[in-house]
Amino acid sequence: MSIIDAFNTSEQIIDPSAVARPIEGLPDTVLVTFSQKVLEAAAKRFKLTLLKEMHCCYTVPVYAFEYKGRKLGIYMTCLGGSAAAGLLEEIFAAGAKRALFFGSCGVLDRSIAAGHFIVPTAAYRDEGTSYHYAPASDYIDIPTAAELSAAFDAISMPHVQGKTWTTDAIYRETRDSLAKRRAEGCITVEMECASLMAVGQFRKKAVYQFLYAEDCLDSVEWDPRIMGKQPATAYEGYLDVALECAIRVKG
Repeated sequence: MSIIDAFNTSEQIIDPSAVARPIEGLPDTVLVTFSQKVLEAAAKRFKLTLLKEMHCCYTVPVYAFEYKGRKLGIYMTCLGGSAAAGLLEEIFAAGAKRALFFGSCGVLDRSIAAGHFIVPTAAYRDEGTSYHYAPASDYIDIPTAAELSAAFDAISMPHVQGKTWTTDAIYRETRDSLAKRRAEGCITVEMECASLMAVGQFRKKAVYQFLYAEDCLDSVEWDPRIMGKQPATAYEGYLDVALECAIRVKG
């Protein structure tokens, strides 16, 4: 037996509701960032109300705020599919109806400029968490991608759509694996998308995700490009896009 045999529908031993109680005042839509700088940008711009603290090796505050008359939530999640999925389970158990994730990625196509936006349409399951939430398959489809892409169009924000490669092992992204993923249509690589989409689909909750390009794997040597070099204004821009998308998605 291996990870591809993990999915089953027998009773789960620990229900998320045993850990995460309903949060009074939690908005239906919650933004989820992977960046402290994005959270700092939100704190500078809005009055953030602390609603709850989740815990995943460190404290994860959950905030509420208002944008254009809409109440939204926000928190900074952990890197990696397993940790991010666990926190997503808890935010759903606490009462959220939809989550919008946004974070950086590596590109597998050098023509995608640094900082450009990508809306994943399917995620290659090169991680473990998704296999506990969905039957084994190479890819998990992302049915929310069309609605999110429409939100980008509504705000006239250039972006591309394509498959993403979700992997647990950033230091084992080999040349052979990259070639296979590119041949299948993957244009990005990241660590969480497949896991998050599997959780959302299993719990029947809407999960959205867009990415912004940082490093590039499509070169003779790995090119970090803008990784770790972006000014605060870049993160403010990513937040702006997330906010505009959040008030448009309805899944």
